[in-house]
Amino acid sequence: MRLYDSLTQQKREFVPRDTDRVTMYFCGPTVYNYVHVGNARPFVVSMVAKRYFQSLGYKVTLVENITDIDDRIISKAVAEGRSYREVAEEFARAYREDTDRLGLGRPDVEPLATEHIQEIIDLISELVAKGHAYQAGGDVYFDVDSWPEYGKLSKQQVAEMRHGARIEVGESKADPLDFALWKGAKPGEPAWDSPWGPGRPGWHIECSAMSLKYLGPGFDIHGGGRDLIFPHHENEIAQAEGAGCAFARFWVHNGMLNLSQEKMSKSVGNIRTLRSVLDAHRPEAFIAALLGSHYRSPLEFSPELLEEAEQQVERLRNVFRELNDRAAAASSGSGPRGPSGGEAQSGAAAKELSDVLGGRLVARRLAFDEAMADDLNTAAALAEVFGLAREVNTALAAGELSAETAGAVRDEMVQMVHVLGLDAVTGAAETIPSDILALAEERQQARAARDFARADALRAAIAERGYEVRDVPGGFKLVPSR
Repeated sequence: MRLYDSLTQQKREFVPRDTDRVTMYFCGPTVYNYVHVGNARPFVVSMVAKRYFQSLGYKVTLVENITDIDDRIISKAVAEGRSYREVAEEFARAYREDTDRLGLGRPDVEPLATEHIQEIIDLISELVAKGHAYQAGGDVYFDVDSWPEYGKLSKQQVAEMRHGARIEVGESKADPLDFALWKGAKPGEPAWDSPWGPGRPGWHIECSAMSLKYLGPGFDIHGGGRDLIFPHHENEIAQAEGAGCAFARFWVHNGMLNLSQEKMSKSVGNIRTLRSVLDAHRPEAFIAALLGSHYRSPLEFSPELLEEAEQQVERLRNVFRELNDRAAAASSGSGPRGPSGGEAQSGAAAKELSDVLGGRLVARRLAFDEAMADDLNTAAALAEVFGLAREVNTALAAGELSAETAGAVRDEMVQMVHVLGLDAVTGAAETIPSDILALAEERQQARAARDFARADALRAAIAERGYEVRDVPGGFKLVPSR
């Protein structure tokens, strides 16, 4: 498996630090508002990466932090007459609720910055002791000049960064490039005791401290959006390595989501919240929309993108329904039926058709695995899933699959879509509400009594509740229409 490393700017063979475990840290949200879809991209990338590594047989420890103390949280709390903790807890809860709706699971550890103040203080103390940090009043700053490798991730020279940089009013640092590790307390702001007086941590030091606590030195992957490369991730490296700790072995950065060619940002105001998108679209469609582009590429987020993804996952869902039906029919002994309800093709023709599709299944699965092993190329992997779905439809239209081939195709496709976080399309967890079933059965009785006006009215009532009723030989089938 080869993974692109932002530090070396090349794909490198990925071998985990530990023989049987992959360790990953992804930067999570600063919780002062509802997360937008751009914030959700690194979450999706990290969870799909976790699923992929698990499919290879690795155990995975994924850590994603939540920044629950920050200037923006404090500003919002002051503006609304609330405590910073009330604001942070509200939007941390909202973040978990929104990302839970994606159905991808949760990171293994979701540490809060305010619960790791001692670890942060310990790391700052080590930097001070090694001459990489200094106290100025109640603040503590990292001394950029003390770290010769500063700029190695962002590929910038310190002299160039210093050009045009300035010290803001109220800052007591010695150099414009130095950054805060500890911020001295201000009236009305939350503060914790420290060797340098009461105050609170800077943003960058939080992630260095928490990643090292939970994953240890030299962990495998550190990830986040491209906008975090500088200064956040650059500063994380300086802090950890300045304290004498080996840091992340691979740096993985996803491209930005754009609206009208402009990066999505709360400060700009051009955002779509994740919850608003999930209120209007299936979670699996949103996931497919993101995975349809390589994670490192920028992505233009639009209604058209989501609508296309909706259609793609619905076609995929229909394929699984057909495969599930055939497997169920075979196991019940009723025998498979053709695509139009007639008797299935039998004998040599059906066997030849099944053999051809079985061969395509092997080729598609191999290409899927190769795509994921090539820097988590979900776009190419997803194309193989959709391609296999088209071939299944072609086989269905031309004749019939053997029970064995239908089962094999379904089982392989279940594994493939699981890696991509699209489990919902398999139909394994589809449960039709009892009231919808009752309406469908009443409609069946109306049709038997040739009361077609009543049957049509019941079909419309079922459709209003989000289901389509399809007549099939011997009964009916209910299919979610959204």
